[in-house]
Amino acid sequence: MNNAIQGITETDIAQYLAHNPAFFERHSELLASVQLSSPHGQRAVSLQERQMEMLRERHKGLEHKIMEMVRNSQDNVVLADRLHRFTRVALVNTALAELPGLLLASLQHEFMIPQVALRLWGVDAAYADAEFAQPVTPDLQSFSASLSLPYCGVNSGFEASEWLHDASTVTSLAMLPLHRGLERGQTFGLLVLGSPDPTRYAASMGTDFLVRIGDITSAALSRLLPAD
Repeated sequence: MNNAIQGITETDIAQYLAHNPAFFERHSELLASVQLSSPHGQRAVSLQERQMEMLRERHKGLEHKIMEMVRNSQDNVVLADRLHRFTRVALVNTALAELPGLLLASLQHEFMIPQVALRLWGVDAAYADAEFAQPVTPDLQSFSASLSLPYCGVNSGFEASEWLHDASTVTSLAMLPLHRGLERGQTFGLLVLGSPDPTRYAASMGTDFLVRIGDITSAALSRLLPAD
């Protein structure tokens, strides 16, 4: 008998059973006699019971995944609705001088952002005295132009954080560069989102949604620039 099983591995046995499903039909008594340890205690269960436990566990895992997908889908619908309302504000035919304030108020309301601010440079002379057009340093303009994606991370005393009404309470920031044209050309502004929550704008977070916010804001506020 030992010679007969010499060299046979567990893999060989598993492959044999996989390719010979009729084995358990010919030896049905094994299904009841084989005892396995249960993961839910120290008791022994039959092979059939263990299979049922495995199926139940797999079913629970699938249920959790489905529920997670449903929650993500619901969250995406809510987010899309908020973005839609923000976009409508950006498209409203209103006095252009009021548009920056309306956009900031909409952002703060729709996305529950504690503090928001922005600055634009190179705007038409008609808006030169507005708060959003107050001078910024060349260093900040260069920093904004260097951002290929929104900055998300710790507030380490950035010049732009001083635009917020209570910068001392802000621990995390998102800074979105505003670009002229569809190809994200010349930078003409910076949108700042601030939060007292240090994890709200983390360096590891995805920025796709923030890029969309920046694109919509850029398209709306580019109307404040002089005509080419």
